[in-house]
Amino acid sequence: MKRLWAPWRMKFVEIKTSGCVFCKVQHQPDGPENLIVFRGQHAFVILNRYPYTSGHLMVVANVHLPSLEDLDAETRAEMMELSTYAMRVLRGVYQPEAFNVGANIGAAAGAGIANHVHIHVVPRWVGDSNFMQTLAETRVLPEELEVTYRRVCSAWDGFDISGQH
Repeated sequence: MKRLWAPWRMKFVEIKTSGCVFCKVQHQPDGPENLIVFRGQHAFVILNRYPYTSGHLMVVANVHLPSLEDLDAETRAEMMELSTYAMRVLRGVYQPEAFNVGANIGAAAGAGIANHVHIHVVPRWVGDSNFMQTLAETRVLPEELEVTYRRVCSAWDGFDISGQH
């Protein structure tokens, strides 16, 4: 077995949290520490701390509920608008060839945070599932999370949830 040495990952591996990560970050000031890109009235946009690709965003309901059908119509609508705008921003910043957009509802569906509903917006490129991911189960990201945060926040400026920007 070959090993890829990535000592910078240890700080993430060692993190042990109690309670809901999404509820906790809502009470922190926005910045590279909490990775919140935008706050709406019913939901917020945050970078995934463990991204599949650079620019992997999540649209998270403000309320701590496990599934889309538990949310009111206003929250679901805002989450969809934020997901759509996230794609526009990511197109401008990273020029992806495609997207994966979706929600894993429940642990059996692969939800890492199963009790707080969120939608993933993942930019994709042909070939981004290369041999490292396929054979070594290791993702290689070309930029630091703080750089991704600054780039996405800069592109997000001026968004208005009503669709005016």
